[in-house]
Amino acid sequence: MITPLSEALAERGYDTLTEVQQAVTAPELAGADLLVSAQTGSGKTVGFGLAIAETLLQGEPRLGAPAAPLALIVAPTRELALQVRREIEWLYARTGARVTSCIGGMDAREERRALERGAHIVVGTPGRLRDHIERGALELSDIRAVVLDEADEMLDLGFREDLEFMLGEAPATRRTLLFSATVPPMIAELAKRYQRDAVRVTTLVKGSQHADISYQVVQVSPADVEHAIINLLRFHDAPTAIVFANTRATVARLTARFANRGFAVVSLSGELSQDERSHALQAMRDGRAKVCVATDVAARGIDLPNLELVVHADLPTNTEALLHRSGRTGRAGRKGISALIVPDKITNKAERLLKWAKLTAEWTHAPTPEDIRAKDEARLLADPAWQADLSEDEAAFAAKLVAERTPEELAAACLRLFRANLSAPEELNVKGARAPKQEFGPSIWVALSVGRDKGAEPRWLLPLICRAGNLDKAAIGRIRVRDNDTLVELAEDAGRTMLAGLQANGILENDVAATLVEGTPDLGSAPARGPKPQGRPAPRDGGGDRAAHKPYSADGPRPAAPKKSYGDKPYGDKPRSGKPYSDKPRGDKPYGDKRPDRAGPAKDRAPKPYGAKPAFDRTKPSSDAPEGRKPRAAKPGGKPAGKPAGRSFGDKPAGGAKPFGKPGGKPGGKPAPRPGAKPAAGPKRANASDTSKRFVPPKGGSATPRRKP
Repeated sequence: MITPLSEALAERGYDTLTEVQQAVTAPELAGADLLVSAQTGSGKTVGFGLAIAETLLQGEPRLGAPAAPLALIVAPTRELALQVRREIEWLYARTGARVTSCIGGMDAREERRALERGAHIVVGTPGRLRDHIERGALELSDIRAVVLDEADEMLDLGFREDLEFMLGEAPATRRTLLFSATVPPMIAELAKRYQRDAVRVTTLVKGSQHADISYQVVQVSPADVEHAIINLLRFHDAPTAIVFANTRATVARLTARFANRGFAVVSLSGELSQDERSHALQAMRDGRAKVCVATDVAARGIDLPNLELVVHADLPTNTEALLHRSGRTGRAGRKGISALIVPDKITNKAERLLKWAKLTAEWTHAPTPEDIRAKDEARLLADPAWQADLSEDEAAFAAKLVAERTPEELAAACLRLFRANLSAPEELNVKGARAPKQEFGPSIWVALSVGRDKGAEPRWLLPLICRAGNLDKAAIGRIRVRDNDTLVELAEDAGRTMLAGLQANGILENDVAATLVEGTPDLGSAPARGPKPQGRPAPRDGGGDRAAHKPYSADGPRPAAPKKSYGDKPYGDKPRSGKPYSDKPRGDKPYGDKRPDRAGPAKDRAPKPYGAKPAFDRTKPSSDAPEGRKPRAAKPGGKPAGKPAGRSFGDKPAGGAKPFGKPGGKPGGKPAPRPGAKPAAGPKRANASDTSKRFVPPKGGSATPRRKP
């Protein structure tokens, strides 16, 4: 290994290299393109930093003056890119390397000025790197190695075109290292196109899970999800914990809830600016915050110190997300817990997710307030402050306290002061569905003197027994109502206590007596149901044609049902009004044509038969003409008086002429002119030379209307 890098590792406390670091630094792989897959937390960042060291240094202990970049490292997210930059900076600190970052959301002008001053290694996100390349600020002519970290995640985020652009702009003689947790077909295709005889390196053991991560499934009722997370944070009291949610809205809600409960919490999601996300991570690293609520933007590559607890507030969408979320803990040999909060209704979904991920988890329940208080007391007793030597001021104050207070008072005050700085645990409602079913235990049977003959039902017998015997519902087992009595199973101790407290006649309430049944009675079985009747049920009275229906059998065809009828009209043949025919006359109304509250007698109206109306004859006087008015007489000439000059609709003229228009013309046209009549004058066209027709404004006015002030 190159001396400057080995010294940096020793300074950081690296005694031995991890499995993936040893694999990528093997002497036989020097100068080769690599396709590497390893589990999260295995030290991949230091691994590819060591792998490209020989390519960049080329046998020299230090790098020359910074100019065009020699290595390009691409990461999918801003947080991972910043973390990679920090790791590379301390690893190459003794080689004089200048590391520059190009990350979306940061000031692009400062990045261009840094690139103009020169850099040895450039770390960035795909979009910002491509922008600098297209603008000419980032020159790739001297690139010796390109590293794609979390390549599968970059393809999932839609950066395929940007990656292909950068790989196409880099020199063909470069080394290309692809690091990916999984190798889907897209990664294999990318490696085939842009790598030269890539060597496949994997440290994943098929069918095994991360040995340093303990998986737990915490079952809760749907209403206790947030309460269970609070109790988990309180019970484990991890130096650093991260809570994952699927949406930004959930992240905002949980962050506000935890802050109100006294937790030092920060949030991390895509809606935050880069400065806010950087400050949140820095607060976690400095210890100013202990809980981080985040979306999957923090699921890859983020390395937080002393992160011992990962809580999945929402189930991950796939196995990759589950593995990468959980991989934030159990890093570099440290132990960690990955807890999945699973409401009762989605336990099957959680089982399938763990099965597909080939993970074995412990099914448990959220810690109760009693468990949390016991844990607090154990932490208080194990606090190293008890072993510290007393100063003079502390000894004097302790002597004063002992003189004024009893030891019990001092201990209680110490415990209260310790708990005052902690969030109170939450009371949980119901445990999950996987709680073991409790057996009823030894029991006795009693017979009640009411049965079906007196309308006995368990819903009113149960509270009656509880009141009369002062029993809890948990002490009552099976209830079997029979024809003349009811058998009730009671817990043995509670049942005998109840019988001993009854009167001599065993009356509970309302003449309901209870007697002890020796042994276990024969409960019998539920009455068997008769065979299901075939065909339709018998017709009801007044069913009309339904009496003609016959039951059909499954062996033969089903007969067509006859149509129902209203009178003599078949059902379905409705008049134009949409109402069925009826023999009821129109005038047959309960109050006649007028309402009772109106003056005057109701008008009797004879029913009018349906059918065609008689043809109207204008030559006859109208029967309903007003009194004193004479009917119109017919004019000489054959035409009746009052008849229009034109032909009426339906009167076909002689010779096959059309009702209106010229012979053979289209119907609906203009009527034919009378013989000898002058042609109708059409509208005159406007003549611009005729000044008499021009517009003349009124006197005292103007042709142009004035605008309103």
